[in-house]
Amino acid sequence: MDHRYAVRKRSKTALQNAADDSKYIELVRSGEDYFLRLEKLIDKAEKEIHLQTYIFENDETGNRIASCLKKAAQRKVKVYVLLDAYGSAALPNSFTQDLVQHGILFRFFSPLFSLNNFYIGRRMHHKIVVADEKMALIGGINIADKYHGTTGSEPWLDYAVQLNCPAAENLQKLCSDYFFKKGSSKKIPPVLHSAGSALVGILQNDWLQRKTEVCDAYTNAFIHAKKEIVIVGSYFLPGNRLAKALKKACKRGIRTTVILAGISDVPLVRRATEHLYSSFLDGHVRIFEWNKSVVHGKAAVVDNKWSTIGSFNLNSLSCYGSIEMNVEVHSGEFAENLRADFEMVISQCSEITKESLRQRAGIFNKLGNWISYQMVRTTMFFLTFLPHLRFLKNYRL
Repeated sequence: MDHRYAVRKRSKTALQNAADDSKYIELVRSGEDYFLRLEKLIDKAEKEIHLQTYIFENDETGNRIASCLKKAAQRKVKVYVLLDAYGSAALPNSFTQDLVQHGILFRFFSPLFSLNNFYIGRRMHHKIVVADEKMALIGGINIADKYHGTTGSEPWLDYAVQLNCPAAENLQKLCSDYFFKKGSSKKIPPVLHSAGSALVGILQNDWLQRKTEVCDAYTNAFIHAKKEIVIVGSYFLPGNRLAKALKKACKRGIRTTVILAGISDVPLVRRATEHLYSSFLDGHVRIFEWNKSVVHGKAAVVDNKWSTIGSFNLNSLSCYGSIEMNVEVHSGEFAENLRADFEMVISQCSEITKESLRQRAGIFNKLGNWISYQMVRTTMFFLTFLPHLRFLKNYRL
C-alpha cells in the first residue's frame, strides 16, 4: 500500500460482504439518476445534512432540490448549505433568504472582496452532499438544469460517487469544518476506509492550506501505471508536474486515452487545450472529443484498479488555487464499471488523429488556439498567484 495513506482496519462485516462493493460505493452519472439519488438522500436524512457546491442555480433543478432541503429542515433535520460566493453569485437574495426563513443554516464561501483580501483566485469548488454521517454524494455535479438535462438537451457529461461506508463520516466532518471555518493547515495523510473489498479515500486539494492530496494521487497513479490510463477531463491543461508524469507514462508504453470537450462552456479554454493536441498525439495519447453536450467530468481510471472522481480539473487552477475534493477508489470492480462507462462515452465520440487535426488546423485556427493558450495560461497564473501571495503573507518567517 502506498506510504501516503493510513488504513483503517476492516470490520468482520466488511470482510464478509467483500464480494459486492456496489453495496457501499456506486458510480453515478449526471442526469435524472443523480438528482433522484440526491432527493432520496435528503428525504431519508434524520439528523444532519451538509450540502456544499460551487454552483446552485435558481432554475427548475435548483428549486427542486431547495424544496427538498426546506422539507428536511421542517422535519427538524439540521441542514447546512455552503455555496461559493462567485460560482453562485447569480442566486437572488430572495432565494437565499427563503432558505434561511425555512430554518436552513446558510452561508457563502468567501466574498470576492473583503477588507483584507481579494478572493477570486481561491474558490470553494467541491460538490458534496452528506447525510447523518452515513450516506454521501461527491463528484463534479453542480445543482443546475444543465447537469440534469432537458427534453431538448443532454445533461453535461459528469460523474459522482454515492458512498454508503465509513468514508461518509469522514466527509461530513470535513464539510462541518468548512462550514464552521475550522480548517487546519496541518498536513495529515488521507485515510483509506473499507467499503466491501474496496478501499475509499477522501482527497483534498487546497494549496493555501498545504493540502495537495488530489494532485499527489493523480501524479502517483500516473507514475506507477503499468498498463493503461484513461481520463475524462474538462478544462484540461495539465501543469508541469502532471504533464511530466503523463509524458513519462506514455514513454514507458502505457496506453493513455483522454476524453475531452468538443463543446465547452468556456470556448477559450477548449481552444487552449486544442493547442496541445499535437504534442499529445506525438506522445501517442489517444484523444476523443465528446460533442453531445459540455464535458464537465473530472475522472480517471488507472490499470482497472485505481479510480478517482471529483471536482479536481487537471490544470493549475485546481492544483494551486481552488479548494477541491475527490474520492479515490482502490477496487477492480468499481474501476471496471467506470472503465465500461468511459468505453460507452468513447463509442459516441469523435477520435482526433494527426490527419483529422491537419484538416481542421488552418493557419488562422492555429493562431487562434495559440492566442487562447497564452491568454488562459496568463489568467491561470494570475488567479493562482493571488493565493501564493496570501500563503507568503500567512507563513513568512
